[in-house]
Amino acid sequence: MRALRFDHFGDPHVLSLAECPDPTARHGNAVISIKAASVNPSDVKNVAGRMEGTVLPRIPGRDYSGVVVDGPGDWTGAEVWGTGGDIGFTRDGSHAELLAVPAAALARKPAGLSFEEAATAGVNFVTAWLGTVETARLAEGESIAVFGVTGGVGGAVAQIARALGARVIGIARKPPADNTPAARVLDAFVPLDDDAQRVKEQVEELTGGKGADVVYDAVGGVTTPAALASLAHRGRLVVISAVGSRTVEIDLVDLYHNETRILGCDSRQLDVTQSNAYLDRLAPYFESGQFQPLPVAHRYSLEKGKDAYLAVADRAPGRAVILP
Repeated sequence: MRALRFDHFGDPHVLSLAECPDPTARHGNAVISIKAASVNPSDVKNVAGRMEGTVLPRIPGRDYSGVVVDGPGDWTGAEVWGTGGDIGFTRDGSHAELLAVPAAALARKPAGLSFEEAATAGVNFVTAWLGTVETARLAEGESIAVFGVTGGVGGAVAQIARALGARVIGIARKPPADNTPAARVLDAFVPLDDDAQRVKEQVEELTGGKGADVVYDAVGGVTTPAALASLAHRGRLVVISAVGSRTVEIDLVDLYHNETRILGCDSRQLDVTQSNAYLDRLAPYFESGQFQPLPVAHRYSLEKGKDAYLAVADRAPGRAVILP
């Protein structure tokens, strides 16, 4: 099979198109013919050596959709989708013509999603669900402020929060575009400001002076002061990333007086089997149309896979997918 591959870390130019042995369905695996695989920012960071635990040489790629071509008989020919914190890191990933995963990890693709759409959902929605539902335990009637709402994870958080019956405040440099799913579920939008106090004041104005019950910070680092300031008493801050700096200053007196909870959330801890169990929970929302992935804006062949990585590294708007 053909696959993108790298044997040392660096910018996307370290990727090459290689001929690799076809994976097999031995040892409890199933083999998937990849129809589409998105390129996530974490894939770019992985190639650059900025993600922990990657074993080289490696085929990268976390998200995928495709058709089962070998494995359990009742799965052969099934359309599937998936993601995982191990694929592309400690086992070969989805930026290839074929992918082997444990048969127990197979998850049926929602019929209402195209292969391209299904390939963009995994990392974003699993990370969003894990942080919103399981980590923060957002409840109906609560308010949530989503920093980075225009991104893939932030937009997924907004949709999940709306489904839970929460009041959703989006925060970003610019409002989400009208054609994005987040735009249709926001109750309010606050422009991201370098002055944390101004962000806090606007969030408090929108919440009757209380602040947000949950802040989901899909940016982190540069946004941490504003995120902490925007929290209500006993508010929960979910952190999934750090941009600009890994370290921030926190006023511990303010922290304990506010009884703030700071919660880390890392979808990399979930392997492909665990991740796809979450996709099974999410599938009915996609089938009903309640959840929608970000629009696909850029499509690449495997031969142009390096260009897909360069586009994501340059923060090109919209999702980029590789179509083997």
